Amino acid sequence: MNGMSGSSQAPSPSSFFQHHRRHHGGMMHMTFFWGKNTEVLFDGWPGTSLTMYCLCLLAIFAISAISEWLSRCGFMKPGPACFGGGLVQTVVYTVRAGLSYLVMLAVMSFNGGVFLAAMAGFGLGFMICGSRAFRDTSSDSHTEVQSHC
Repeated sequence: MNGMSGSSQAPSPSSFFQHHRRHHGGMMHMTFFWGKNTEVLFDGWPGTSLTMYCLCLLAIFAISAISEWLSRCGFMKPGPACFGGGLVQTVVYTVRAGLSYLVMLAVMSFNGGVFLAAMAGFGLGFMICGSRAFRDTSSDSHTEVQSHC
């Protein structure tokens, strides 16, 4: 069978990379760059449209803010051990971890705007749910007050 003309062998990783590089017009960026022409998370998204790039930045901002919100806002109050409560905590933790990994992969596009949108989202999420900016700490200074999220 090895001598048959029609048999195909699996492409080597280097030939796949060469095809992928030719198809997409260049190598992946390995340094930060500025501009709307980038790919974030999905092949061809956001593309070359300024509107889609702005939507991409807004999505990254929202995902990072929600991730920070999920890590700071307690969904479960302290109490006795409960399987249902533990299950809810596990689901929330898993969703937060998945969102954080999506943001990390988006930042790995090395686009400066994506990086700034992610940092702004994390910062806003912390400011609202983790900082003193929106918490009333005047009633009892010795115990930590739950955030209002």
